[in-house]
Amino acid sequence: MEKPKYFTGWFRKLLRRRLFIFLLIVLQFATILYYLIDQTLASEVVGTLLQIMSLLVALRIISRRSKEAYKLTWVFTILIFPVFGGLFYLIFRLQTRSKKLRRAAEDVRARITERDDYAPCVYRDAIRAIPHHERQISYLEKYAGYPIYRNTAATHLSPGEDFLTALLPDLERAERYIYIESFIIEQGEMWDAIYDILCRKARAGLDIRVIYDDMGCFLRLPLNFAKRLEADGIRCVTFNRFVPVLNAVQNYRDHRKIIAIDGKIAYTGGLNLADEYINRKQPFGHWKDTGVRLEGDGANGLSLIFLENWLLATTGTKNKTLSSLPPMPRPIKAQVPCPEDSFLIPFADSPMDDENVTDHVYTQMITRANRYLYIMTPYLIVDNSMISALSTASKSGVDIRIITPHRWDKRIVHFTTRSYYRELIKAGIRIYEYTPGFIHSKTFVSDDETAIIGTANMDFRSLYLQFECGVWMYRTDAVTELRDDFLATLGVCREITAKDCRNNPFTRFFQEICRLFAPLM
Repeated sequence: MEKPKYFTGWFRKLLRRRLFIFLLIVLQFATILYYLIDQTLASEVVGTLLQIMSLLVALRIISRRSKEAYKLTWVFTILIFPVFGGLFYLIFRLQTRSKKLRRAAEDVRARITERDDYAPCVYRDAIRAIPHHERQISYLEKYAGYPIYRNTAATHLSPGEDFLTALLPDLERAERYIYIESFIIEQGEMWDAIYDILCRKARAGLDIRVIYDDMGCFLRLPLNFAKRLEADGIRCVTFNRFVPVLNAVQNYRDHRKIIAIDGKIAYTGGLNLADEYINRKQPFGHWKDTGVRLEGDGANGLSLIFLENWLLATTGTKNKTLSSLPPMPRPIKAQVPCPEDSFLIPFADSPMDDENVTDHVYTQMITRANRYLYIMTPYLIVDNSMISALSTASKSGVDIRIITPHRWDKRIVHFTTRSYYRELIKAGIRIYEYTPGFIHSKTFVSDDETAIIGTANMDFRSLYLQFECGVWMYRTDAVTELRDDFLATLGVCREITAKDCRNNPFTRFFQEICRLFAPLM
């Protein structure tokens, strides 16, 4: 009988490597604890110094310009662990490698921004056409550096089966390049179909590049996966390779999902490249996800976002040619079938700066809503400022509805998500849970005018710690398609009532503890 794939030789090697990394991390913790518990005079002196350091670190945290939830979590941690709480903060936050990465990210962003000749200048047209969205447009183009486009058709794709059906023919038609960036890649029906096309296109001389996150593929890929792709003519980079050292850099994961083809067509959304995303496997029931297909000028925006992370991931590699910007075709000038008054902005977010782009885009979407705002998110773990924005909009008459999963993929995260229901429902927001299984879509749609489809969850990790991307859209076909899909999905959801949120004191206490440490999840 053939062995299951999880027991093949490469998996055993992979498991041994991961186990070795885990043991090294445990050893680091044990070493720190030994010096703290040891009863010698030297240890007492060290303990006193660490307590003083914890006090100074707590004062530093309070004075920093950062989210209040993060401040509260770290200060509370130091109160519980006054000896080594401050030390852990320094280990995680103040490191040379993190500073080097930040400088590299700034350099890469500057190089990408210089490529503004690839973005048709339609900013003034957009401001004249939709002045009520000037703040959102100005923030993304003038400050964050992501230009607005027109002449772009945007198509909503859900579930993942529809995404793959649209994608494969587009890959077959590629003529110049294919860029793929994914948090998760796993061998199976979805990836194998894509990989077959990539290999054929690489043999035909196309520029094929793949980025995958090392943590996202922790137990999913062989150790020699990148070398296999290189042998087939596909350039491949492992993003932020996991190393057994306690540091903040390991939190910075590449959660973006981008497939860019020739600067003419591009995809993004919640879908990784693994079989559960197209329901060939159903570990959590039916998997509902959402993507968007761009065709036209705006597709090139996602190509540039891909290249930004490609340059960052290859900075310092021995092969310097990897870090060069490749020649790219100009955006197509042919008119594509799309509404004449439609605009869109592909945007990205990075933990390498202090600008929380996705957080600001989501918040402006909430505050700009007039009639309704519909949200799908797998995780609903947000800070007080976003809770306040949602509650204020609802109390002002905006119909806000949020769909989250009924079946969870991470129990503690889902438990924490449910802790927010009570106060949101009290503010008039309607909460639904998707009963057929797990909903992984990350979408906003409002007033039949604007929508966002992207990769960022409504949680601290996505909003502040990961590389994310998305597309803000105005009056594209995808806006109404997403609205209709949301309303249809409500038919298979269960609405959560205030009565459902009446938990016993023990459950409520545990939820409050989970919320306190939510920024570290």
